[in-house]
Order: sequence, then structure tokens, then C-alpha cells
Amino acid sequence: MKTILSVAFLGVALCLVSEAVQVQEGDFSFSLDSVKVLQQLIDQPQTQNPRLTKTSYFSVCSNPTLPQEFVPLCMQRGATMSFARLASVPVDICEICAFAACTGC
Repeated sequence: MKTILSVAFLGVALCLVSEAVQVQEGDFSFSLDSVKVLQQLIDQPQTQNPRLTKTSYFSVCSNPTLPQEFVPLCMQRGATMSFARLASVPVDICEICAFAACTGC
């Protein structure tokens, strides 16, 4: 009986770990944690000129702390619009899986 419970618990734990929340952007899929890091990079001022801060999505690609899973997106045309959409993803709603772009709940 203990063996069956142990195996069942291990199976449930494995399922929970493997079903991490993913955020879809076009053909790309990113982990929710990476999107949080991206949002922090976009929110922090990249330059001293406040007028350029909101339009500097492209400078995010050159940031060394950008998660590696965004590098293919940086190489795509229209990456600026994709970053703008990812920056506007409501992360708190994704965590409860109530947003259409978030999957894996």
C-alpha cells in the first residue's frame, strides 16, 4: 500500500512540474518566468532620456540578462511588436490561467 501511494505521489509531482505555464506569441512559446524577466527588463530605464525609454524594445535583445529563449525572437521581423505584446501580458492572470495566451495549467 505504501508503495502504491509513493508511486502515485511521485506521478502527481512529475505532472505538476512538467506542466509549467507557457506564454504563446505567434509561433514561439516562452515560460512565464522568462516573460516576467522580460517585463522587468522592459520596465527598467535603458537610457537617461525618458522619451526613448518606451520605444527601446530592440535594446532588450542586446541585454545580457535576457533569457536565451528570446534570442530567436530577436532575430525575427516584427520582434518589436512581439516584445510589446509580451510586455503587456498580465502575469498575475497567467498564473491562474485566465488569459488566452497562457497555456499549461
